[in-house]
Amino acid sequence: MKSVEPAPPSRRRFGLPWEIGAFLLAFVALQIWQARELHSGLMPPVAGQLADGRPMSLEAALRDAGGKPLLFYVWSESCPICRAEEGTIAALAEDWPVLTLALQSGDAETVAKFMRERKLAYPALVDARGEIAWSLGVRATPAWFVVDGRRAIRFSGMGYTTGWGLRARLWWAQAFA
Repeated sequence: MKSVEPAPPSRRRFGLPWEIGAFLLAFVALQIWQARELHSGLMPPVAGQLADGRPMSLEAALRDAGGKPLLFYVWSESCPICRAEEGTIAALAEDWPVLTLALQSGDAETVAKFMRERKLAYPALVDARGEIAWSLGVRATPAWFVVDGRRAIRFSGMGYTTGWGLRARLWWAQAFA
C-alpha cells in the first residue's frame, strides 16, 4: 500500500487584515447605496401628532434640544432590526435629544399601546400612511438622521447601526457645528 502525504495547509494570499478591510469597504459601500435616496441638506419641516396625542414638530424638538444635535430615527413596529435597536435608541434618548417617527405602524393609539408594551419612553411621531417618511426619502426602516440646531442634516443612514456610532455622529455634529 502506498502512503499518501497530507496536503500542505493552504496559505492565505493576503491574510486577515485584508479580509477585514474588504469587509469594511463592502459594508460602507452598502450603507452608502442604501442611503442614496435619503434627504440631504436642510431637514424639511416635519410635524405631526405624537403617540401620546400631543402635537410635535421638528422645530419644537430642536428648540427643546437647546442647540444640541438631534437624532431623528424612523422605525416600524414590524421591523425586526428596529426592535433590536430599541434599547440602543432608549439609552441614547437619556443623553441626547431624540425624536422618532413610527412609520406605518398604525394610528396614535396603536403606536402608544406598542410603546407601552415595549416600555419605550422616547417621543414617537405617528406616520400612519408613510407620507413624512416618503418625503425624507425613507424607503425602508430603520433610517436615521442627525440634525443640527440649524436643521442641517449632518449624517444619515439606513439599516442597523450601533449606539456608539450614533453617539459619535451626534458628538461630531455638536463639536463641529
